[in-house]
Amino acid sequence: MRETNETHQTDDYRQALNNSARLLRANRPGEAAALLTPLHAQFPHDPDIAINLGGALILQRKWEQAVKVLLPAARQQMGNAMLWVNLAAAYLGRLETSGPKQQQQAITAYEQALRADPNTANVHYHLGLIYKEQGNLSRAAALFQRALEVNPHDNDARAWLDRLSERIVAQAATQASTGNEAAALDNSPPADVAE
Repeated sequence: MRETNETHQTDDYRQALNNSARLLRANRPGEAAALLTPLHAQFPHDPDIAINLGGALILQRKWEQAVKVLLPAARQQMGNAMLWVNLAAAYLGRLETSGPKQQQQAITAYEQALRADPNTANVHYHLGLIYKEQGNLSRAAALFQRALEVNPHDNDARAWLDRLSERIVAQAATQASTGNEAAALDNSPPADVAE
C-alpha cells in the first residue's frame, strides 16, 4: 500500500515537521535531522519528511545520505518539484568540486522538477550555473534569461546573464578576428623562396 500524508498526520507528526522546519530556518540542521530520522524510518516515502530531512542532510554536506532519503520519495512522488530540486542539490554537492557524473545527475533531477512545475523557483538559475561551470555559456545565458522570466527580481540571474553576455560577445569578436586573419593568410601571395 502506498502511504499518504492522511494515513499518518497525527499531532506528533505535524509537530515534528513544524519543529524540523523551525530548526532548519534557525540553521540547526543536525537537530532537525535527529528529529526527522525516526519519522523517516517509519514513513520513508513521505514527501514532507524527505524534503526536510534531505534538506538537513544537504546543509550538513552529507550528500550521499541525502540522496538515499530523497530518491525513493521522489520516485514515488514524480510530480513533487521540491523533492526533485532537493535531490538535484544532493547529487551536485558543491558545484566547484562536482564531477561530470554529479553534474549530469543534478541536471536530470532539475529537469524532472521543471516537468513537475516549469516555474519552480531557482531551478533555471541552478541549471545555468552548472552549464556555466561546464563552459556552455550560451546555454547558461539562456537559462539565466529564463530564470528572470520566472522571477524578474532574481538579481543573481541578472548579474550572471550580464557577465555571460559580455563574455559571449567578446568570444564572438575574437573568433571573428581570428577568422579574418586566417582568411587573409589564405589570400596572401606566396612568400618568395630563395634558391
